Amino acid sequence: MNSTIIYVVSDSVGETAELVTKAAASQFAGPLFSIKRIPYVEDEQNVDEVISLAKLNNAIIAYTLVKPNIRHYMKEQAGDQGILAYDIIGPLIDILQQRGDALPLNEPGMVRKLDDEYFKRVEAIEFAVKYDDGRDPRGILRADIVLVGVSRTSKTPLSQYLAHKRFKVANVPLVPEVEPPEELFLVPPEKCFGLKISPEKLNHIRKERLKSLGLNDHAIYANMERIKEELRYFEKTVSKLNCPIIDVTNKAVEETANTIIHIIQNRNI
Repeated sequence: MNSTIIYVVSDSVGETAELVTKAAASQFAGPLFSIKRIPYVEDEQNVDEVISLAKLNNAIIAYTLVKPNIRHYMKEQAGDQGILAYDIIGPLIDILQQRGDALPLNEPGMVRKLDDEYFKRVEAIEFAVKYDDGRDPRGILRADIVLVGVSRTSKTPLSQYLAHKRFKVANVPLVPEVEPPEELFLVPPEKCFGLKISPEKLNHIRKERLKSLGLNDHAIYANMERIKEELRYFEKTVSKLNCPIIDVTNKAVEETANTIIHIIQNRNI
């Protein structure tokens, strides 16, 4: 006995339609059905081709077509030709439209777009964690953005915030006694951003940090002369990098991130 062909038709790649069709076909023992995917059916001519193929092979059609006019055309043509056709997504869209009192986007491939966005975000977050605080200089050359600054200039939270915007971010702490990784000087200047801060603000932040750890706030870490030395070293280093410098003294992380994104977007115009 020959198996019945089911043409899985979609205006996108057809993964959703194929998955649902396979789930239904799996409830029948034996090779009763042969599933063949036909993606990117976007206009009436494409639908006519599918209808002709289905009629020729006495096949069934299972489809996910989100554009109402194409969906209705498929239903009409299949009915006229006596072809068994099942609309997988249309009835549910109609119900959601009624209950939600809103119009659907009617854009093919939205699930795939949402999945891609999600995985890009996860990848960027994992990247930011892996290449945080200069722990692996190899990430510097792979990053979309490289943040450079002395300790307590919000490099880590800024990296995470930008990662949620799908940017792969590495950050590099600058310490006078430690040479920056050589990879830092191989990065295109437009990818680097120096984070500048006033010595007074940094002194306050570091003292509060020491207190939160139960340590003496007179430690060298919060010493004003030491802070000025670090900031001079920062200025010297970023001048070599020839990268943009953002003053984060009175900026929230979100504000700094938006400044960086704005700079990047303006370059791409």
